[in-house]
Amino acid sequence: MKIGIIGAGSIGLLFASYLSRVFKVSLYTRTEEQAKEIVKNGIILKKKTIKTQALVKALPLSEWEGSEDLTIITVKAYQLEEIITKINRLSDTPKKLLFLQNGMGHLKQLESIRHSQIFVGTVEHGALRENVFTVSHNGEGVTNIAVYRGDACVLTELIETLPSEFPIVMNEDYYKMLVNKLIVNSVINPLTAIIGVKNGDLIKNEFYFQTVVQLFNEISILLNIENPDYHLEKIIDICNKTAENRSSMLKDIEANRKTEVDAILGFLLEKAKAEFKKAPLIECLYLLLKGKELGKGDL
Repeated sequence: MKIGIIGAGSIGLLFASYLSRVFKVSLYTRTEEQAKEIVKNGIILKKKTIKTQALVKALPLSEWEGSEDLTIITVKAYQLEEIITKINRLSDTPKKLLFLQNGMGHLKQLESIRHSQIFVGTVEHGALRENVFTVSHNGEGVTNIAVYRGDACVLTELIETLPSEFPIVMNEDYYKMLVNKLIVNSVINPLTAIIGVKNGDLIKNEFYFQTVVQLFNEISILLNIENPDYHLEKIIDICNKTAENRSSMLKDIEANRKTEVDAILGFLLEKAKAEFKKAPLIECLYLLLKGKELGKGDL
Protein backbone atom coordinates (compact mmCIF):
# COMPACT_ATOMS: atom_id res chain seq x y z
CA MET A 1 0.00 0.00 0.00
CA LYS A 2 1.22 3.47 -0.91
CA ILE A 3 0.74 6.13 1.74
CA GLY A 4 1.02 9.88 1.39
CA ILE A 5 1.51 12.11 4.43
CA ILE A 6 0.75 15.81 4.19
CA GLY A 7 2.53 17.89 6.80
CA ALA A 8 6.05 17.43 8.15
CA GLY A 9 5.64 18.72 11.68
CA SER A 10 6.17 16.47 14.68
CA ILE A 11 3.21 14.16 13.91
CA GLY A 12 3.92 14.00 10.18
CA LEU A 13 7.56 13.06 10.77
CA LEU A 14 6.57 10.54 13.46
CA PHE A 15 4.05 8.78 11.21
CA ALA A 16 6.37 8.81 8.20
CA SER A 17 9.14 7.25 10.27
CA TYR A 18 7.07 4.33 11.58
CA LEU A 19 4.85 3.73 8.55
CA SER A 20 7.82 3.68 6.16
CA ARG A 21 8.96 0.46 7.85
CA VAL A 22 6.13 -1.45 6.19
CA PHE A 23 4.65 0.86 3.52
CA LYS A 24 5.90 2.97 0.65
CA VAL A 25 5.60 6.49 2.08
CA SER A 26 5.69 9.87 0.34
CA LEU A 27 5.95 12.87 2.69
CA TYR A 28 4.66 16.22 1.44
CA THR A 29 6.17 19.32 3.06
CA ARG A 30 5.21 22.98 3.12
CA THR A 31 8.53 24.08 1.64
CA GLU A 32 10.84 22.67 -1.00
CA GLU A 33 13.79 23.29 1.34
CA GLN A 34 12.44 20.91 3.97
CA ALA A 35 11.76 18.24 1.37
CA LYS A 36 15.38 18.46 0.18
CA GLU A 37 16.69 18.16 3.76
CA ILE A 38 14.58 15.05 4.37
CA VAL A 39 15.74 13.46 1.11
CA LYS A 40 19.35 14.24 2.07
CA ASN A 41 19.25 13.17 5.74
CA GLY A 42 16.25 10.88 5.98
CA ILE A 43 13.95 11.20 8.98
CA ILE A 44 15.82 10.82 12.25
CA LEU A 45 13.63 9.30 14.96
CA LYS A 46 14.87 9.65 18.54
CA LYS A 47 13.30 7.40 21.14
CA LYS A 48 14.98 7.39 24.55
CA THR A 49 18.64 6.63 23.78
CA ILE A 50 18.01 5.06 20.36
CA LYS A 51 18.22 6.86 17.02
CA THR A 52 16.90 5.40 13.76
CA GLN A 53 16.88 6.72 10.23
CA ALA A 54 13.98 6.35 7.79
CA LEU A 55 14.53 7.02 4.10
CA VAL A 56 11.33 8.33 2.53
CA LYS A 57 10.32 10.15 -0.61
CA ALA A 58 9.83 13.83 0.27
CA LEU A 59 8.24 16.41 -1.99
CA PRO A 60 6.74 19.89 -1.61
CA LEU A 61 2.95 19.91 -1.19
CA SER A 62 2.55 21.53 -4.59
CA GLU A 63 3.47 18.17 -6.15
CA TRP A 64 0.84 16.12 -4.31
CA GLU A 65 -1.68 14.62 -6.76
CA GLY A 66 -3.59 12.31 -4.43
CA SER A 67 -2.46 9.12 -6.18
CA GLU A 68 -1.60 7.18 -3.01
CA ASP A 69 -3.92 4.50 -1.64
CA LEU A 70 -4.26 6.51 1.57
CA THR A 71 -3.26 10.08 2.32
CA ILE A 72 -2.86 11.12 5.95
CA ILE A 73 -3.27 14.84 6.64
CA THR A 74 -1.37 15.91 9.75
CA VAL A 75 -1.36 19.70 9.43
CA LYS A 76 -2.87 21.99 12.09
CA ALA A 77 -6.62 22.53 11.99
CA TYR A 78 -6.25 26.14 10.89
CA GLN A 79 -4.16 25.04 7.89
CA LEU A 80 -6.84 22.72 6.51
CA GLU A 81 -8.59 25.24 4.30
CA GLU A 82 -5.69 25.30 1.85
CA ILE A 83 -5.47 21.50 1.81
CA ILE A 84 -9.21 21.01 1.27
CA THR A 85 -9.22 23.56 -1.55
CA LYS A 86 -6.41 21.61 -3.22
CA ILE A 87 -8.28 18.31 -2.74
CA ASN A 88 -11.40 19.65 -4.41
CA ARG A 89 -9.37 21.04 -7.34
CA LEU A 90 -7.55 17.79 -8.16
CA SER A 91 -8.53 16.37 -11.52
CA ASP A 92 -8.36 12.81 -10.14
CA THR A 93 -10.17 12.23 -6.84
CA PRO A 94 -7.83 11.11 -4.04
CA LYS A 95 -8.52 7.49 -3.13
CA LYS A 96 -8.83 7.80 0.66
CA LEU A 97 -8.12 10.56 3.19
CA LEU A 98 -7.34 10.33 6.92
CA PHE A 99 -7.43 13.58 8.90
CA LEU A 100 -5.48 13.81 12.18
CA GLN A 101 -6.25 17.16 13.84
CA ASN A 102 -6.85 18.38 17.38
CA GLY A 103 -10.28 19.61 18.34
CA MET A 104 -13.50 19.21 16.37
CA GLY A 105 -13.73 22.43 14.42
CA HIS A 106 -12.51 20.65 11.29
CA LEU A 107 -15.64 18.49 11.02
CA LYS A 108 -17.53 21.35 9.40
CA GLN A 109 -14.70 21.75 6.88
CA LEU A 110 -14.78 18.06 5.95
CA GLU A 111 -18.38 18.41 4.78
CA SER A 112 -17.17 20.44 1.79
CA ILE A 113 -14.94 17.67 0.43
CA ARG A 114 -16.38 16.05 -2.69
CA HIS A 115 -15.17 12.60 -1.80
CA SER A 116 -16.73 9.42 -0.42
CA GLN A 117 -13.81 7.93 1.56
CA ILE A 118 -12.90 10.12 4.54
CA PHE A 119 -11.56 9.06 7.92
CA VAL A 120 -10.67 10.96 11.11
CA GLY A 121 -8.37 10.16 13.98
CA THR A 122 -6.76 11.30 17.20
CA VAL A 123 -3.14 10.90 18.22
CA GLU A 124 -2.06 10.16 21.80
CA HIS A 125 1.69 10.04 21.16
CA GLY A 126 4.02 12.71 22.49
CA ALA A 127 6.33 14.02 19.78
CA LEU A 128 8.65 16.97 19.36
CA ARG A 129 10.16 18.13 16.08
CA GLU A 130 13.77 19.08 16.84
CA ASN A 131 14.58 20.25 13.32
CA VAL A 132 13.14 19.85 9.83
CA PHE A 133 14.09 16.16 9.63
CA THR A 134 14.40 15.05 13.28
CA VAL A 135 11.56 14.06 15.62
CA SER A 136 11.71 12.90 19.23
CA HIS A 137 9.14 10.30 20.30
CA ASN A 138 8.66 11.43 23.89
CA GLY A 139 5.54 9.56 24.87
CA GLU A 140 4.12 6.29 23.58
CA GLY A 141 0.39 6.06 23.00
CA VAL A 142 -2.08 4.93 20.38
CA THR A 143 -3.74 6.45 17.36
CA ASN A 144 -7.52 6.18 17.29
CA ILE A 145 -9.24 6.20 13.90
CA ALA A 146 -12.81 5.95 12.65
CA VAL A 147 -14.81 6.23 9.44
CA TYR A 148 -16.31 9.66 8.84
CA ARG A 149 -17.62 8.74 5.40
CA GLY A 150 -17.15 5.51 3.43
CA ASP A 151 -15.98 2.03 4.46
CA ALA A 152 -13.18 0.78 6.70
CA CYS A 153 -11.38 -1.63 4.33
CA VAL A 154 -8.18 0.41 3.94
CA LEU A 155 -8.10 1.15 7.67
CA THR A 156 -8.27 -2.55 8.45
CA GLU A 157 -5.33 -3.22 6.14
CA LEU A 158 -3.40 -0.36 7.76
CA ILE A 159 -3.99 -1.68 11.29
CA GLU A 160 -3.12 -5.28 10.41
CA THR A 161 0.17 -4.34 8.72
CA LEU A 162 1.55 -1.74 11.13
CA PRO A 163 4.51 -2.47 13.41
CA SER A 164 3.38 -3.42 16.92
CA GLU A 165 5.22 -0.49 18.54
CA PHE A 166 3.00 1.99 16.69
CA PRO A 167 -0.57 0.74 17.29
CA ILE A 168 -3.71 2.11 15.65
CA VAL A 169 -7.12 1.34 17.13
CA MET A 170 -10.38 1.29 15.17
CA ASN A 171 -13.38 3.08 16.69
CA GLU A 172 -17.00 2.58 15.64
CA ASP A 173 -18.24 6.09 16.49
CA TYR A 174 -16.08 8.90 15.11
CA TYR A 175 -17.96 11.62 17.01
CA LYS A 176 -17.59 9.94 20.39
CA MET A 177 -13.91 9.30 19.65
CA LEU A 178 -13.28 12.97 18.86
CA VAL A 179 -15.27 14.14 21.89
CA ASN A 180 -13.16 11.98 24.19
CA LYS A 181 -9.99 13.62 22.88
CA LEU A 182 -11.61 17.07 22.89
CA ILE A 183 -12.35 16.79 26.61
CA VAL A 184 -8.66 16.23 27.35
CA ASN A 185 -7.41 18.88 24.91
CA SER A 186 -9.90 21.46 26.16
CA VAL A 187 -8.53 21.23 29.69
CA ILE A 188 -4.80 20.57 29.37
CA ASN A 189 -3.90 22.65 26.31
CA PRO A 190 -5.48 26.01 27.23
CA LEU A 191 -4.43 25.96 30.88
CA THR A 192 -0.81 24.98 30.24
CA ALA A 193 -0.56 27.53 27.42
CA ILE A 194 -1.89 30.40 29.54
CA ILE A 195 -0.07 29.52 32.76
CA GLY A 196 3.10 28.45 30.93
CA VAL A 197 3.64 25.15 32.74
CA LYS A 198 4.22 21.48 31.94
CA ASN A 199 1.30 19.06 32.03
CA GLY A 200 2.15 17.62 35.42
CA ASP A 201 2.04 21.02 37.12
CA LEU A 202 -1.72 21.16 36.57
CA ILE A 203 -2.06 18.32 39.06
CA LYS A 204 0.84 19.05 41.42
CA ASN A 205 -0.23 22.63 42.09
CA GLU A 206 -3.43 22.56 44.16
CA PHE A 207 -4.64 25.93 42.85
CA TYR A 208 -4.07 24.97 39.22
CA PHE A 209 -5.87 21.71 39.90
CA GLN A 210 -8.92 23.54 41.23
CA THR A 211 -9.05 25.35 37.89
CA VAL A 212 -8.75 22.01 36.09
CA VAL A 213 -11.80 20.74 37.97
CA GLN A 214 -13.84 23.90 37.38
CA LEU A 215 -13.04 23.94 33.66
CA PHE A 216 -13.80 20.23 33.33
CA ASN A 217 -17.15 20.66 35.09
CA GLU A 218 -18.14 23.40 32.64
CA ILE A 219 -17.10 21.25 29.66
CA SER A 220 -18.88 18.23 31.15
CA ILE A 221 -22.18 20.09 31.41
CA LEU A 222 -21.86 21.57 27.91
CA LEU A 223 -21.13 18.20 26.30
CA ASN A 224 -23.57 16.22 28.50
CA ILE A 225 -20.74 13.87 29.39
CA GLU A 226 -21.76 10.48 30.74
CA ASN A 227 -19.66 9.22 33.66
CA PRO A 228 -17.75 12.50 34.26
CA ASP A 229 -15.68 10.98 37.07
CA TYR A 230 -14.10 8.58 34.57
CA HIS A 231 -13.14 11.41 32.22
CA LEU A 232 -11.72 13.57 35.01
CA GLU A 233 -9.61 10.64 36.21
CA LYS A 234 -8.39 10.18 32.63
CA ILE A 235 -7.26 13.82 32.50
CA ILE A 236 -5.43 13.39 35.81
CA ASP A 237 -3.81 10.18 34.56
CA ILE A 238 -2.64 11.82 31.33
CA CYS A 239 -1.18 14.76 33.26
CA ASN A 240 0.72 12.35 35.48
CA LYS A 241 1.96 10.17 32.61
CA THR A 242 3.03 13.21 30.56
CA ALA A 243 4.15 15.27 33.55
CA GLU A 244 7.30 16.57 31.83
CA ASN A 245 5.62 17.26 28.49
CA ARG A 246 4.73 20.71 27.20
CA SER A 247 1.37 20.72 25.46
CA SER A 248 1.18 21.47 21.75
CA MET A 249 -0.65 24.72 22.46
CA LEU A 250 2.02 25.85 24.92
CA LYS A 251 4.72 25.05 22.36
CA ASP A 252 2.81 27.03 19.74
CA ILE A 253 2.63 30.07 22.02
CA GLU A 254 6.31 29.80 22.90
CA ALA A 255 7.26 29.51 19.22
CA ASN A 256 5.13 32.52 18.19
CA ARG A 257 2.82 30.27 16.18
CA LYS A 258 -0.92 30.38 15.81
CA THR A 259 -2.71 27.93 18.13
CA GLU A 260 -5.59 25.54 17.54
CA VAL A 261 -7.79 27.33 20.07
CA ASP A 262 -10.52 27.91 17.47
CA ALA A 263 -10.76 24.19 16.70
CA ILE A 264 -10.84 23.31 20.41
CA LEU A 265 -12.42 26.01 22.59
CA GLY A 266 -13.96 27.75 19.58
CA PHE A 267 -15.91 24.58 18.78
CA LEU A 268 -17.22 24.46 22.35
CA LEU A 269 -18.27 28.10 22.26
CA GLU A 270 -20.17 27.56 19.02
CA LYS A 271 -21.96 24.63 20.62
CA ALA A 272 -22.79 26.71 23.70
CA LYS A 273 -24.17 29.49 21.52
CA ALA A 274 -26.27 27.10 19.43
CA GLU A 275 -27.77 25.59 22.58
CA PHE A 276 -28.18 28.91 24.42
CA LYS A 277 -25.84 27.78 27.20
CA LYS A 278 -23.37 29.80 29.24
CA ALA A 279 -19.68 28.86 29.21
CA PRO A 280 -17.93 31.77 31.00
CA LEU A 281 -14.69 29.99 31.86
CA ILE A 282 -14.29 28.52 28.37
CA GLU A 283 -14.98 31.94 26.85
CA CYS A 284 -12.49 33.61 29.20
CA LEU A 285 -9.74 31.14 28.30
CA TYR A 286 -10.54 31.49 24.61
CA LEU A 287 -10.21 35.27 24.75
CA LEU A 288 -6.98 35.08 26.74
CA LEU A 289 -5.44 32.73 24.17
CA LYS A 290 -6.55 34.88 21.25
CA GLY A 291 -4.97 37.79 23.12
CA LYS A 292 -1.72 35.87 23.47
CA GLU A 293 -1.75 35.17 19.74
CA LEU A 294 -2.33 38.82 18.99
CA GLY A 295 0.42 39.83 21.39
CA LYS A 296 2.89 37.72 19.43
CA GLY A 297 2.53 39.95 16.41
CA ASP A 298 1.96 38.65 12.91
CA LEU A 299 1.49 34.91 13.18
